[in-house]
Amino acid sequence: MIELKRTPLNATHRELNAKMVDFGGWDMPLHYGSQIEEHHAVRTACGLFDVSHMLPLDIKGENVRAFLRRLIANNVDKLQTPGKALYSCMLNEQGGVIDDLIIYFMDESWFRLVVNAGTAEKDLAWMQKMNADWGMNLTLAPRRDLAMIAIQGPHAKKVLDEAMPGVDSMTGNLKPFNAVAMGEMFIARTGYTGEDGFEVMVPAQSAPFFWKALMQAGGKPIGLGARDTLRLEAGMNLYGQDMDETTSPLESGLAWTVDLKSEREFVGRKALEASEVSKQLAGLVLLDKGVLRAHQKVFTRYGEGEITSGTFSPTLQQSIALARIPLGIAPGEAVEVEIRDKKLKAKVVKYPFVRNGKVLI
Repeated sequence: MIELKRTPLNATHRELNAKMVDFGGWDMPLHYGSQIEEHHAVRTACGLFDVSHMLPLDIKGENVRAFLRRLIANNVDKLQTPGKALYSCMLNEQGGVIDDLIIYFMDESWFRLVVNAGTAEKDLAWMQKMNADWGMNLTLAPRRDLAMIAIQGPHAKKVLDEAMPGVDSMTGNLKPFNAVAMGEMFIARTGYTGEDGFEVMVPAQSAPFFWKALMQAGGKPIGLGARDTLRLEAGMNLYGQDMDETTSPLESGLAWTVDLKSEREFVGRKALEASEVSKQLAGLVLLDKGVLRAHQKVFTRYGEGEITSGTFSPTLQQSIALARIPLGIAPGEAVEVEIRDKKLKAKVVKYPFVRNGKVLI
């Protein structure tokens, strides 16, 4: 039996009586009692997520910008101000998505990436291969010495300020998709919930103390269950479900993260330019009773599609999904979804479903 990896907050979750599950080889909290209550806490107040299973990766050296220009589909030349962040996909030669990640520009010889937990080893091996193949002589340093806590919700700033007196001098003017570093502490105004919030990296040994201070300031612990319903309401892709190495970002609702305007060469560009896009990622709302789930078939007037992520939305009080369906099907159109051998009615909508506590559909 393979022993599960543990984050620096594992003992803390157990003290809080979290229901722990195997999440891609990590021992992680699914919920702390009620997934629905946790979901609503993030939409209305402030939730705390242990995201220390994700991997921060520092890339340093003279050629780091040139390396990232070729490595990812988005254009790192958009990053000119220290702390600015960029979301992008890293592609293979066929134009499939190796991973989606966030890149922070710290200075011309230091960029910090945050990659998904389940793909961390694969990502690192790919980057090391490209570093060697392109003769870039960069240092790639995984930062497993850091813990990462997401503080999300309309009260996120208030909770962070109370838990860390004086932090407002760093975060007071921090705009969304920007970060600031102070020593080993790294605070980014980013998240995966569709609410305002922060993702904070601290030395691993400090994480339990920091977590407890955030709870005392009003933050509620949130597990993986609510994390998934929140991100799906916010229309945010999950790697391995909404896209993977066999799917193009152009058919995964991620064309906005691909820069084909600049002349730079990047891995997968030729494949994307030669590809015929026939599918799109769209939102679905179920009109009949039932729950939309991944891999259910979707029937449209232009042929079949498939749900990539589906759930019951606590905010909308109905079932929602992301689905890969034929191009040409527009928001407002009726489709059918096969659930337990029955075809149920659903409507195509433009996602996100919820942002900043507001229902958008």
